[in-house]
Amino acid sequence: MPGGRLTQQERQQIALGLADGLAYAEIARRLDRPTSTITREVMRNAGPTAYRADLAHRATERRAHRRKHTPPREQGAPAQGHGRDDEAVREYEEAFTTLLMHQGLPKMTARVLTCLFIADAGSLTASELVQHLQVSPASVSKSIAFLEEQGLIRRERDERRRERYFVDDDVWYQSTIASARGIAQVAETARQGVSVLGPGTPAAARLENIARFSDFISESILRAAEQVREVLYTKPEASPGGTAKPRSDPG
Repeated sequence: MPGGRLTQQERQQIALGLADGLAYAEIARRLDRPTSTITREVMRNAGPTAYRADLAHRATERRAHRRKHTPPREQGAPAQGHGRDDEAVREYEEAFTTLLMHQGLPKMTARVLTCLFIADAGSLTASELVQHLQVSPASVSKSIAFLEEQGLIRRERDERRRERYFVDDDVWYQSTIASARGIAQVAETARQGVSVLGPGTPAAARLENIARFSDFISESILRAAEQVREVLYTKPEASPGGTAKPRSDPG
């Protein structure tokens, strides 16, 4: 399987494949590349609906230029361990950041959240984020405030009285619950419009349908989130026969 960076011609083939509605796996097969390579390439360059070969190629050249001229890592910046490939980690970080941006997060907020997700400790200080992202403290502070308001992170002071920002293991559960509650608010607001616009009118019927749909989706998400959380927080318990059986974590 060929290695090295994608060429401009390969990027043009990716753009053509996306325009034809081909799956990432099929595009990868035609280029004799891993599917993960195509996925990362598309997701960090505007996604499948807005991918452009020329812009993607120039963006890659700019990233390579920045890395070549990036000063040595300063003390306190998160270092890679566990034998990881720094380049692969950077590419994954970019891909995850792009995904979060497509989900609606501002770019800097997505970058901060991704850093916290991929940190083994699940926490970083403001100075560590500033050094890793090469941005101003004000940019990090603004993103942290937004993420904390959304319930995606929490802050604590460590033994050196520095603020550390944490993502908990159930952060996605909390985010899903918040999303479900937001959908429930849509249902409530839509139903208020029924009485304002007059029952039996076309507009009221439309709003009632929105309310019923939103109610169903919200309740389904809440129920599914609770069920999945129960499974994820279930730990194996050894049975008398020596085999493990599930038990719920009392904590």
